[in-house]
Amino acid sequence: MFSTNTFNSDNSMNPLSSASRSRGFTLIEILITIAILAIIVSIAFPSYQRFVLDTNRAEGKTAAMQTAQTLERCFTRFSSYADPACSIGNGFSGTSEKGKYTIGVVSDATSFTVTVSPVRSDPECEALTLTHTGARGESGTGTVDDCW
Repeated sequence: MFSTNTFNSDNSMNPLSSASRSRGFTLIEILITIAILAIIVSIAFPSYQRFVLDTNRAEGKTAAMQTAQTLERCFTRFSSYADPACSIGNGFSGTSEKGKYTIGVVSDATSFTVTVSPVRSDPECEALTLTHTGARGESGTGTVDDCW
């Protein structure tokens, strides 16, 4: 009777010869890859969040400075920050260009304070302020240098 067993080149009987064995990744290789990716993500994600927060703050600072410039032009034309002919004045409220900050103005004839507050929570810099003298301020846990 004839045998159906196959022989390898070394005349051994191995049903899973190297030619018929499937190629792929072992479980340990996959787990190591997942662990490396998890470490990379745990480092990169906080950096990304910080980058987004700083970008949003730049929008808030820009909104405060543009509002202050508008008030300074008003003072140049009408000798008052609160003149009714000004496009913005005391009690003005609005939003920044992309809507990430709200803008508020408190002014009288000789002074103003522009306050911008983030729509989303930013505990480090809850509100940024800019006065007619150029003094910058913030409320929150951060410092003026961190926020401005």
